[in-house]
Amino acid sequence: MKVLIPSALDSYTGQSQVEAVGATLADVLADLDRHYPGIRFRMIDEQEQIRRHIRIFFDGEQIRDLTLPLCASGELIIAQALSGG
Repeated sequence: MKVLIPSALDSYTGQSQVEAVGATLADVLADLDRHYPGIRFRMIDEQEQIRRHIRIFFDGEQIRDLTLPLCASGELIIAQALSGG
């Protein structure tokens, strides 16, 4: 499936759009981490929860459940809140 990467994480991928495979959100994030080591930790915390500053959308709907089944033809968008002053 197509995965859109936020600019804050494209240092891992080198691009803003990549392909990943998996039956669930957890599988897709694990596949991303296999190809781009370290990227999953920036999105998922030690308690296996999506980090507070990360939003993940699948086909336009926000998702927070890592066990959610995903279809391979869908689009996953990862968004990251930025802060600063």
